[in-house]
Formats: sequence, structure tokens, C-alpha cells
Amino acid sequence: MVSIRQLETVLGYSRATVQREVEAGRLHLVDHGVYAVGHTELSLQGQCVAAVLAVGPGSLLSYWSAAWLWGLLDTSPRPFHVTGPGPRRLRDRPPVRVHRARNLVAADRALRERIPVTSLARTLLDLAEVLKPKRLSKALERAERMEEFDGREVRAVCLRSRAHRGSKPLLAALGAHRPTLRVLRSDVERDFLALLEASNLPLPASNYFVAGHELDAYWPDLRFGVEIDTFATHGGRLAFEADRERDAALLEQGITTIRVTDLQLQNQPDELLRRLALLLARAR
Repeated sequence: MVSIRQLETVLGYSRATVQREVEAGRLHLVDHGVYAVGHTELSLQGQCVAAVLAVGPGSLLSYWSAAWLWGLLDTSPRPFHVTGPGPRRLRDRPPVRVHRARNLVAADRALRERIPVTSLARTLLDLAEVLKPKRLSKALERAERMEEFDGREVRAVCLRSRAHRGSKPLLAALGAHRPTLRVLRSDVERDFLALLEASNLPLPASNYFVAGHELDAYWPDLRFGVEIDTFATHGGRLAFEADRERDAALLEQGITTIRVTDLQLQNQPDELLRRLALLLARAR
């Protein structure tokens, strides 16, 4: 995705050059001043980027859409919620809903899956404006399991954004929230991580939320993940069907996953490492 502003200021394109690229089929207009490069088969992430670019410089994916990207809610990012800096409010242009914030600071900004998005703390603040207390509490529980979560940052964003309608509800939810211990990996997950640590393979993030799902091991830069399966936890019919549905949903978003069993870890560790090395190299 690229905006007309980027084409002109970064690449030095003239309007005539842009028009020639459109006519040649290399640029495809998807929104006012926003182009897809080379094709129009956009993933949800690509559509998120288009929405952010359409609102303008300094804008961030926010509210429900940011919650989807962070893995806080099992919802669709559509319609795409985007927050831009400054007091002026642009009109919504379906499927984009525009919000404006005067007090955005560097701590409110993040980059996730290469998409400009509100930080985890700021996303929770926005959600507190629109979620009922019970659902907000569940979002907090998910956030707590993420490495990016910091209760101090959540309190700070509330204090510097007192006029935000989510500030009081979020402070109340944070005060009532009783953090649980971070979920420890099961023995088989620990064994998998130990196997990787003894090899030359890059280490993944553990228990990582992406596209609304949690993966046991995930390499964000490569969009590649591993699910650790045991028959005891995945041997039933419902679990079997749910696993396949999740794999397909992730694949639609360009995320490849494979499943590793406890027996493979125990009996075929060398073969498992060989396969992982091959798949990670291909993903790279």
C-alpha cells in the first residue's frame, strides 16, 4: 500500500507518472489518494494500512480494529477505525470510521505487523469507552498475558487523557482487576523451547496473539507459527475441528502454521529441527 503523498515526497513521482503507473496496471486506486501496488487481492492487514493512509499522516488504527490487531478481541477489524491527530474530524467514509485525538503522544503509538496502531495501553483506553465492564475485564486479562502489557502505562494514559470517556471506566477496571500469574508453558512447550535454544534457529515469541488467535510459538517477522499438540488436549472431535478452522483462518491472513506433537519432540527431535529450519528459511 502507498499514498499519493508518499509517491510524491519519497519517490519523487509527478502526478503524470502516477497516472502512467495506474494505466500500466502497477498501481491500483483503492481509496482517495491510496494505491495498492501490483495487485488488489488485499489481506485484512492490507486493508487496515489502506484505511490508515486514507485518513492521513500521523493516523493510527484504533478502537475495535486495533483490538483485533493486538488480539484483545475476537472480532473483525471491519469497519476500520482510524484515529488521526488534531481537532478536525473528517467524515466517515465506509468502511472507514474516523476518530480525532488532540493529545496523542509518542507513547500512544505503536507498530504491529508493520501497521501504525494505537499502543496497547491507548487501545485499552479506547475500548473502555465502548465496551461493557465484563468484556473490558476480559480484554484486560488478554492484555496481561502479552509482553507489551504494563499496568503503569495503562494508568499513565488514563491520567493524561482525563477528558477521554474511557479514562474513568478503564481506571475502575484496572482497580478491580486482579492480575493472575503469567500462564506458564506446559512441559511439552518447555521442551520445544529448550530444543530451539539448543539449536541455531531463531527463537519465537511464546503465547502470541495474532489475527484474533493465540499461537504457542510465533515468529512475527516471518508470519510463521507453531502449535504444540498433545492427544490429551486435542484428541476430541470438537478440538480437532476447531484446530483446522483456526489454521485455515490464519492462512487466509497470510500466516502459516504447523503442528508439532509431543511424540515428535520425544522421538524425532533432529527431524523436527530440520523441518523447522527449512520452513523458516522459506518464510524468510
